[in-house]
Amino acid sequence: MVVLAGWSSSWICGREDDGLTIASPCVQRTLIDCVNVLLLVAYVSVLVVACVCQRPAGRSTGGQRRRWELVVVSVCCVAAAVGYGVTGFQDATDIAGTAPYFVRVLVWIALAASLHVQPTRLAMAVAVLWWALFSLLITACNVEILAGGHGLDVEEVVAWPVNLLLLLCALGSLLQWRHGHQGTTADDNGLSEPLIHKDETVHTSELYRSGLFSQLTISWLNPLLRLGRSKALDLADIPLITGEDSAQHASQKFAKAWSRHVNDRARHRSVSSNGLALVLFKCFLGEIALTGFYALMRTLSIAVAPLLLFAFVWYSNQEERDLRTGLLLVGCLLLMKLVESLSQRHWYFDSRRTGMRIRSALMAAIFQKQLNLSSQGRKNHSAGEIVNYIAVDAYRLGDSINRLHSGWSCPLQLVFAVATLFWALKLGALPGLIPFIIFGFLNVPFAKILQGYQSKFMVAQDERLRSMSEILNSMKIIKLQSWEEKFRHVIKSLRDAEFKWLRETQLKKAYGAVMFWMSPTVVSSVMFTGTAIIGSVPLNASTLFTVLATLRVMAEPVRFLPELLTMMIQYKVSLDRIEKFLLEDEIKEEDVRRIPSDDSDSRIQVIDGNFSWSATGANLSLRNVNISISGGEKVAVCGPVGSGKSSLLYALLGEIPRVSGLVEVFGSVAYVSQNSWIQSGTVRDNILFGKPFNKERYDMAIKACALDKDIENFVHGDLTEIGQRGLNMSGGQKQRIQLARAVYNNADVYLLDDPFSAVDAHTAAVLFYDCVMTALAEKTVVLVTHQVEFLSETDRILVIEGGHVSQQGKYSELLESGTAFERLVSAHQSSITELDTNSGRENKDQGIEASDDNIMPSALHTTRQASDIKASAKGPSATFQLTEEEERGIGDLRWKPYTPSVFKLLSPLTFLFTFDRLRMVKDNKKSQWRQQFKNGGSKDYIDVSQGIFQLSGMCISQVLFACFQIMSTYWLAVAVQTDNISAALLVGAYSGISIFSCCFAYFRSLFAALLGLKASKEFFSGLMDSVFKAPMSFFDSTPVGRILTRASSDLSILDFDIPYSMAYMVTGSIQVVTTILVMGTVTWQVLVVAIPVGITMVYVQLTHSSENMKRYYVSSARELVRINGTTKAPVINYASESILGVVTIRAFSQSERFIRNNMQLIDTDATLFFHTVAGQEWVIMRVEALQFLTILTSALFLILVPPGVISPGFAGLCLSYALTLNSAQVFLTRFYSYLENYIISVERIKQYMHLPPEPPAIIPEHRPPISWPHEGRIELEDLKIRYRPNSPLVLKGISCTFAAGNKIGVVGRTGSGKSTLISSLFRLVDPAGGRILIDKLDICSIGLKDLRTKLSIIPQEPTLFRGTVRTNLDPLGLHSDQEIWEALEKCQLKTAISSTPALLDTVVSDDGDNWSVGQRQLFCLGRVLLRRNKILVLDEATASIDSATDAILQKVIRQQFSSCTVITIAHRVPTVTNSDRVMVLSYGKLLEYETPAKLLEDKQSAFSKLVAEYWANTKRNST
Repeated sequence: MVVLAGWSSSWICGREDDGLTIASPCVQRTLIDCVNVLLLVAYVSVLVVACVCQRPAGRSTGGQRRRWELVVVSVCCVAAAVGYGVTGFQDATDIAGTAPYFVRVLVWIALAASLHVQPTRLAMAVAVLWWALFSLLITACNVEILAGGHGLDVEEVVAWPVNLLLLLCALGSLLQWRHGHQGTTADDNGLSEPLIHKDETVHTSELYRSGLFSQLTISWLNPLLRLGRSKALDLADIPLITGEDSAQHASQKFAKAWSRHVNDRARHRSVSSNGLALVLFKCFLGEIALTGFYALMRTLSIAVAPLLLFAFVWYSNQEERDLRTGLLLVGCLLLMKLVESLSQRHWYFDSRRTGMRIRSALMAAIFQKQLNLSSQGRKNHSAGEIVNYIAVDAYRLGDSINRLHSGWSCPLQLVFAVATLFWALKLGALPGLIPFIIFGFLNVPFAKILQGYQSKFMVAQDERLRSMSEILNSMKIIKLQSWEEKFRHVIKSLRDAEFKWLRETQLKKAYGAVMFWMSPTVVSSVMFTGTAIIGSVPLNASTLFTVLATLRVMAEPVRFLPELLTMMIQYKVSLDRIEKFLLEDEIKEEDVRRIPSDDSDSRIQVIDGNFSWSATGANLSLRNVNISISGGEKVAVCGPVGSGKSSLLYALLGEIPRVSGLVEVFGSVAYVSQNSWIQSGTVRDNILFGKPFNKERYDMAIKACALDKDIENFVHGDLTEIGQRGLNMSGGQKQRIQLARAVYNNADVYLLDDPFSAVDAHTAAVLFYDCVMTALAEKTVVLVTHQVEFLSETDRILVIEGGHVSQQGKYSELLESGTAFERLVSAHQSSITELDTNSGRENKDQGIEASDDNIMPSALHTTRQASDIKASAKGPSATFQLTEEEERGIGDLRWKPYTPSVFKLLSPLTFLFTFDRLRMVKDNKKSQWRQQFKNGGSKDYIDVSQGIFQLSGMCISQVLFACFQIMSTYWLAVAVQTDNISAALLVGAYSGISIFSCCFAYFRSLFAALLGLKASKEFFSGLMDSVFKAPMSFFDSTPVGRILTRASSDLSILDFDIPYSMAYMVTGSIQVVTTILVMGTVTWQVLVVAIPVGITMVYVQLTHSSENMKRYYVSSARELVRINGTTKAPVINYASESILGVVTIRAFSQSERFIRNNMQLIDTDATLFFHTVAGQEWVIMRVEALQFLTILTSALFLILVPPGVISPGFAGLCLSYALTLNSAQVFLTRFYSYLENYIISVERIKQYMHLPPEPPAIIPEHRPPISWPHEGRIELEDLKIRYRPNSPLVLKGISCTFAAGNKIGVVGRTGSGKSTLISSLFRLVDPAGGRILIDKLDICSIGLKDLRTKLSIIPQEPTLFRGTVRTNLDPLGLHSDQEIWEALEKCQLKTAISSTPALLDTVVSDDGDNWSVGQRQLFCLGRVLLRRNKILVLDEATASIDSATDAILQKVIRQQFSSCTVITIAHRVPTVTNSDRVMVLSYGKLLEYETPAKLLEDKQSAFSKLVAEYWANTKRNST
């Protein structure tokens, strides 16, 4: 028989002198045969069962793509069977010796058949198990034989590669199985679709259609990379993910498992804090197990490396070498690296893919939870915190699976390494376990310290993001009040608290680096010392370098353990935070019985209802409510501010927990909130709100809500895009849009919460008569309102006082009964007394009172004017929309975000960079090169942070660390060849040099931490300075989510990822270069291969684009990451927007639609992440293959050189470094790719660090006098305002003078330019022409702070901040408590606040949600009373309070601001009839400016017609 290494075929059993043992190769091979026979029997049994049961074929091989692959493998199986058959026939005389060969023939033939015959899923499972188990067992057996210095028979050599092919088939089948049912689902869905849609196929990822080879090599990504090479990718180019990768599938799986867990938890009353982790583990057990298998294969391949090194050193030490044995060793090296590469790539890819599914499931679950969160839950978790759960915690947990497997594979790798050390050193390795265990136990307190820091950091981060969200959403009022410095300081102090824990965490990592790098050195030193003392084995080259190779195997887990521990701590914190949120109470559906509409008259029924916002039921918000409302009835709800009117609607919606009683609502519900909630999108989308488009009903809705003229004047009509929170719409327009949404919904019951507060009197009348009384004539309407003039038209009135319904009945009945309702009406009547006396007689003379029916339509239609709204004025062309598409960089980043000086420091990469630059010069691109340096040298990561010293220190420390490490191994290589060097000197010198090198590892980590901390501080400071100085137009056109994304997830990458990724890239680059140099000193020929390989990698990975040649990988990966940066913000925006409108969403029963839309956004984001990760593994796999050529060259030269040319010591040194070259290159490539991706966050933050600022806050040379304005005279000289260059004018040449101390009333239709006038006065927008003078001083000549601090305003939309009553009234802390109490008394809040235990420290929740809208408006009045400026602006300030309170406040304002200039924009005409002058605006033009009396004398004046309308409404209702 032919043998490979000179051994006879009988060596396996023949050399067992002491009898056979379980460890003998003969017995092990026989056991493998027995396992094969058992699996063969199992496979045949499954086939028999399938035939008997006549089961249909279940095999899905992925189509014809895989068929040829299986045919090739089956042919190889038959060839292996033939090989065993030939060998068996040669020994045919020995039946006992022949039998095993024929068994193997049968097994191989059966294996060939099993590749094609799999009628059931069970048969497929058995076959795959057989292929994998046989391959792994035979590989382990062959490796052990080779490690023992023996050879393999020819048939074994032939069969072994076939076994590996079977293993690949097993992996391919598992991959195919994972995708198979996805394709089946898609096909099934396709069968149910109409044939006409047959060609409209979805552009899904090539992965789902790829074969085995394509999946193994990630070649399915090639089409996308080729496309990215030819053009800059955009979102439409990216294939979609489907099936198990979709958010819907992942969330459904998680929802079922979480529901079971919650039920079990409630049943057993368990308080385990690891519930979420266990649920996720159970949900994705299959995927986690598969990635675990990959991790195990990779760990095993790594563990074999020292044994191969031992075999190579043993071979080089032989005087007579067998070339075939050397080539076999090279073949084993090739096999080991192949398994290592494939298993690691698929481990990383599939683990992050599984993490993506987990992330999608959690994001969907959090979004769904916040839609169902109870009122108490909303108090416990602010909107900012919920967004943070999605933006930070869920994203972080997406990386957890990779770390999870590292958590056990790293210790397992260490165990294998320790076992190898015992194999090499025998008992000499035992002393080394002591420091190994000590270092291991030191991890425990270190991990606890890091966990504590991380938890505190996350709490501080939550608080900062909560405050940032609140401040950004309230930026308009902050700018109006000139509070930017105050709130910038608030953010800075919160960031400082956060930064404290960030600093502690990062610096502790540097201390940890010393411990973890020192451990292998100390362990090896102790082991060498113990071996020398005990004398268990000689310290020769093979022993020393096997131990060193083993310690290098230990170095990788040791390197990642600090990071791994830190990440595990972060995952635990994130899991706990999300679990706590998911366990919060939800809205109880049983609080309100929703009954489908029937023929009964009843629509709303409340019996003995008691409701409380408190979870305990204390402090009832509504008491003893008894209401019965019939179909078609119009019921008005009125009462003083804070009496519980809005709470009544919340009770009907189920938003307030029901303590007792019964609530029933019959039919569908539509709800209009007091604070208008508008989605980002078009006007049409907001009105349709998920309903199908019905033109007739749509036109009716917009006309009934007085939106038709507005839409006509929009540049884009009803397709005009609305900014976030409706920033580009006036308050009245937003209110009418959400009212139109309710009308279009065609519900049975309408709950309207003060919908007329934001519109003028005329529009309010239109809405009441055309909408409530006409369009909703047959509907049940519950209307909360302060407009007393409409109450007489309703069927019934509910009067609420102190949380209970004090009166209910018709208008006339309540007037006769007196008490509360009479006081409300009396206050309203007194407010129109002056209107009656001034204009009543004139109107009567004109017969206005005689016929209300004639007045209403004529007045409304003849004086109704089209709204010159902001949205239309903000667009220079028909293609412009307000909310701009998020900017992303295009083209090559180069090293712009780092700095050109980095290249000088990263010397190991300089030769690659220089080669590429030489090519550019050759191509006459010299000017382009210079321009790129010019563009990249100013504001980048290093320059912004001024961290050149830290970067230099980091690089120098790593170079010194690598040099001393090389010195220690060189010392061993030299000393082991020298006879007169004692073991003590050998070990001592090695230990001293190695331990000394660890000091530089500490400095490297310390410099990285300091660089990261400095960069984080500078970037955050620059970002906040730029954002707070940005003009209001920036916030109008930029969704808050975009800013928050940069301040949360992008900043988190700057905090944690970039500094250490940069350090690791420096480490990897230096390690690759030093490894090649060490190999080159032993076998210089390796440089012949290493240099071309490096140049090739430049093309694949590092080279920059030019006209003729683009980066094949980075050009695509860069765009993927950039697009991914723009797909995350919509997820965050949608979540934050939905949180604000959750009551409206639930009221309209639109939760499911919002969940679906959120799923689509999550899938879009996940699609980019999926392909980005695939791209990273694609490039690493190819770089590994290229770098393996260098290793292969070195190994071949060691085999081929004559004996004695290279000493065993240097052969061991060369191979010990060569075996780490691939891992070093992967390490470098991975962190280079990570850094390429992470640096996009620098690019995104930089976009908002250089925003065009608004004018300076203070101009030192043009500061006004301290007493300015001493009079308050305002002059408008040909004032023209436009919001953007080349856009239409909003104010068109207004000229007038507001005399000092005068009370000026500003009136006009909704959107006529009233609020724009106020904006120009506060310089939220600067004049495009003309000027504004205050006391003869041009306001554009002074700083914004000097201007705005001298003006006071009560805005249209009241804004409160999270904090206390004191901090909301006096944010700057300028006033005493006594002054605050006096202001509270004047603005009618003293009684309410005095009744609270905390008094001025009474809590104000997010957005002031624990105070009514009217009370919030009173807070704003309190602020103005404290400031006492000479000029006061009231921007529809009393729209949300009742007439009685309005009358009191007007009296307070007249008294307290008698000598001040007061500009009032009001919808209630009596508010401005007391003014000294009235300004009437229309279309941005000044129609009238005169005293009210003179304007009323002119019956054709616009103001007179407005008064006529209001008077007619009042008289009509009073009758």
